[in-house]
Amino acid sequence: MIALIRYTFATVLHTQRYLAPLLLFMGLMGVLTVNGSGPLPPAYASSAGALFVCSTWLTIALMSLDDPSQRAIVVVTAGGRSFTVLLAAIGTALLSCLVLMVFGLLFPLWVGDYVVTTADLLLGLVAQLTCALVGVGIGVLCSRLVFKRQGYALVAALALVMGTLFTKGMSPVNRLFTLMSTTPDAAKLLAPAGVMLAISAVILAASTAATHFVAGRRE
Repeated sequence: MIALIRYTFATVLHTQRYLAPLLLFMGLMGVLTVNGSGPLPPAYASSAGALFVCSTWLTIALMSLDDPSQRAIVVVTAGGRSFTVLLAAIGTALLSCLVLMVFGLLFPLWVGDYVVTTADLLLGLVAQLTCALVGVGIGVLCSRLVFKRQGYALVAALALVMGTLFTKGMSPVNRLFTLMSTTPDAAKLLAPAGVMLAISAVILAASTAATHFVAGRRE
């Protein structure tokens, strides 16, 4: 698994497919969090939203690094365990999101004027992790393993991202953003945020299983 993750990291760095989602993340952070003040939960909701969009795009890019013939070679090299190759790509996406989460936690504090508490930082961490898990889940479902045509994958990804963000109460992301924008006390949000995090983990697991099933039938 570690070797596969290293291979995926090396490939994405070489192809530079990380640049577009990374620049999008930086741009959203700059627009949404610069010169903020007041309670931190709304600012961290913005950081989590930026990471959500970035993680979706980054995962789709990671899952599409290899064409079918190259992927077949990687699977054979991994001992024929296609699920392990899939998990390595997901692991690479999540590790990349962890790096971005550090920036998402610290950048609002640098450019804004906030009173910071431990509960604020913990809530920001949980919110970003929730959005990263859901974003990676959507990216896996909209990858080349499920959609052969990239146009269909793009439409599906946009529909899922927009639905997740704006369909009221239908996703952990939307529910969490609603709570963070209306409740300034981070301590009161930790329990519901933990529930949203657990739901997002289930969503990622279900997306992974569905993608593996579809890919297995095609292979």
